[in-house]
Amino acid sequence: MEGNLERYQCQMALPGFGSSAQHLLTNARVLIVGMGGLGCPCAQYLTSSGIGTIGIADDDTVSLSNLHRQILYTPDDIGLFKVDVAAERLQQQNPSVQIIPFRLRVTSENVMDLISEFDLIIEGTDNFETKYILNDACVLAGKALVYGAIYQYEGQVSLWNVLQKDGSYSTHYRDVFPNVEESQIPNCQEGGVTPPLAGIVGCMQANEAIKYLTGSEDILAGKLWIINMMSGKTQIIKLRKSSVQITDLPQTVPTLTFEEFKENQEHFELIDVRDDHEHQNFNIGGKNIPLDELENHFDEISGFSHQVLVYCMSGKRSKEAARKIKKAFPAKEVFSLQDGIYKMYP
Repeated sequence: MEGNLERYQCQMALPGFGSSAQHLLTNARVLIVGMGGLGCPCAQYLTSSGIGTIGIADDDTVSLSNLHRQILYTPDDIGLFKVDVAAERLQQQNPSVQIIPFRLRVTSENVMDLISEFDLIIEGTDNFETKYILNDACVLAGKALVYGAIYQYEGQVSLWNVLQKDGSYSTHYRDVFPNVEESQIPNCQEGGVTPPLAGIVGCMQANEAIKYLTGSEDILAGKLWIINMMSGKTQIIKLRKSSVQITDLPQTVPTLTFEEFKENQEHFELIDVRDDHEHQNFNIGGKNIPLDELENHFDEISGFSHQVLVYCMSGKRSKEAARKIKKAFPAKEVFSLQDGIYKMYP
């Protein structure tokens, strides 16, 4: 750190910060899961602030629709893996920080190993399945988790599962959102999001990480920070801990890429779980069974002799549908189409 004192001079000049807090950041190991709209600004500010080691995990590639809010990427990066591009840019931003890319999808099988070497986990994911997996893993491992979410004009930030002075832990994701995975809330691709919101929420996540790592007592543990971009209003809600007990991790819904499906399509029954008008507008074949009508077609699905591949616009509804089919028919092999079909639209 001695050679970078000038770089960090402005933050070290803050009241109560100084060289001791900077030393804590230099020795910290932080994992950011999701290098999208939240992960990009969060990673940039943590890199610039001198966090010693930053892991970044994502299995997605850059697409044109990402560029309006995922500010690390340019049109030249389309088709490249996000973690590869991000790692190079972040390393250029601050060569003294160690950037470790993980080109993978976080699942119930790999999450415990992934988080084990890090002091703090930050999630910037856009799907509820991964949010629950990360939350539950952090609860089981006794690690704090910085939460962020954006939808249309509203953003949220909190700090889950922080060890308290009495030996207990603060609220976690399931305390506040026990059943959100079963809701029909669209993701950014389907519901939309204003670009500056991603930057604001990602920066707030970075700020909470710095506060946590430097021992600040005024953190968002047990609180939910909310911003509305239309009104400009922010509020902080105090949270209550529930009696939710976590003993194991939720099972990850297996996914297939479209290319993997095409190579073996004769072995699959294909189901489009979007609404009828969406199916009529554009589809890649298969039966159209909207998600909210799925249970009414279980008799038909029970007769499928092949593996089942479910698809929707972004992959959110198809994961929920695959989960429901698997619960009803445990012996069936059920997959969700990775990332949905929005990139295939003509």
